[in-house]
Amino acid sequence: MEKILLKADERREKGKGAARSLRRAGQLPAVVYGAGKSTPIKLNRKEMVSLLKAGVAEHALITLELNRDKTKSTEHPVLIKEYQVDPIDSILLHVDFIEISLKDKLKLSVAIIITREPKGIKEGGILELQMREVEIECLPTNIPHGIEVDAEFIEIGHSLHVSDLIPMEGIKILSDPGQVILVVSSPKMETAAVPAEGEVKEPEVLKAKGKAAEGESKETKK
Repeated sequence: MEKILLKADERREKGKGAARSLRRAGQLPAVVYGAGKSTPIKLNRKEMVSLLKAGVAEHALITLELNRDKTKSTEHPVLIKEYQVDPIDSILLHVDFIEISLKDKLKLSVAIIITREPKGIKEGGILELQMREVEIECLPTNIPHGIEVDAEFIEIGHSLHVSDLIPMEGIKILSDPGQVILVVSSPKMETAAVPAEGEVKEPEVLKAKGKAAEGESKETKK
């Protein structure tokens, strides 16, 4: 498993004004939660944005190298708890980390990665995706980027279930095995309306002529 390292400094500055100053300087205000306490920190905003864009930071184990008073640094295994993005400018504003123990198993959700397109799609079927993530349990050092599954064998009218997932060693799937991940349904066919048995439907043209004839008859009578 590739080690993700982030360097950070303990943050003394507090308040909205201080946070804005940090962002202007290219820093990102953040907080580490753990052991019943919270530690304000700051780190390089570009580094954090790059990790999030690459998708490697979501549910991934991060080693946070924390400098205190610029005299010593300690390493802390953390996960991203949540992050805030400006709704207008889409700028990363803040990150919350949670410190974890490498000896305790975690329960979390990871992405389901479909490696091959279902056979039914190539035959004209319609893909209905019902699950994008699956809940698992594992040690922090075993957190996968996702659970891969080959869906090529799924034909029209068939489905892929959680029970079809094969996790790597050390990973336990907690989601219900009967849950449907995807379905390949038949394409909807539009059928023309068919008259009921014994019912003769008069053509629209004849109806129009009939009305015209009726009108002509009235004119003749006049």
